Amino acid sequence: MILVGQFDSPFVRRVAVALNILGLPYRHDPWSAFGDPRRLATLNPLGRVPALVLDDCDVLIESAAILDHLDEIAGEARLIAARGPERRTMLRICAMATGVCDKMVGLLYERLMHDTVSEVWVGRCSAQIEATLSALEATRAGCGTPFWFGTTPGHADIAVACALRFLAEVHPRLDAPAWRPHLAAHAAACEAMPAFAAAVQPFAAPRGTLQRSVAAGAAKD
Repeated sequence: MILVGQFDSPFVRRVAVALNILGLPYRHDPWSAFGDPRRLATLNPLGRVPALVLDDCDVLIESAAILDHLDEIAGEARLIAARGPERRTMLRICAMATGVCDKMVGLLYERLMHDTVSEVWVGRCSAQIEATLSALEATRAGCGTPFWFGTTPGHADIAVACALRFLAEVHPRLDAPAWRPHLAAHAAACEAMPAFAAAVQPFAAPRGTLQRSVAAGAAKD
């Protein structure tokens, strides 16, 4: 398998971490959504990452769809419950984490691509990010296990940890670990794992508005 996309994207990274945890071999092609648009268009006409090229040359796009396939081939080692309340709860947490990432990317675009920033839009995105992180903090505080659903990480743990790293690197103003100690501890525990450490690419926006907007495109699922 070939995973396409850069690890500074939380969407690409969550797929890479899942592959690492499951022990599934893959090659990584770090194409950028803006830096390599023609190559990406051959895999996804939307020109977005991640994409996963399977051994039979079939191409999967969108992180949730890719992870669903990985769980299918992993069988009992899958990173989400097959059914029932635990599955629904984990999917809800994943949706909140990836939704936060969508808002963070939207906020990044607003600041990089417009000469005049809409303070209304910035305020709305910031409020949505903070409200969702507060909800995740409350949920994590109620867990009595090392990870959300036991002693090993699942998709919810991965999605939240990847979102938190992206937050700290792209929107440090909104990163408040002292206000969210349970999420901070969760992120630290995840980042200490080899599966996470093997899929790290610090976000660094290049100078210049156009170049920065190019970097922002790499983050979008």
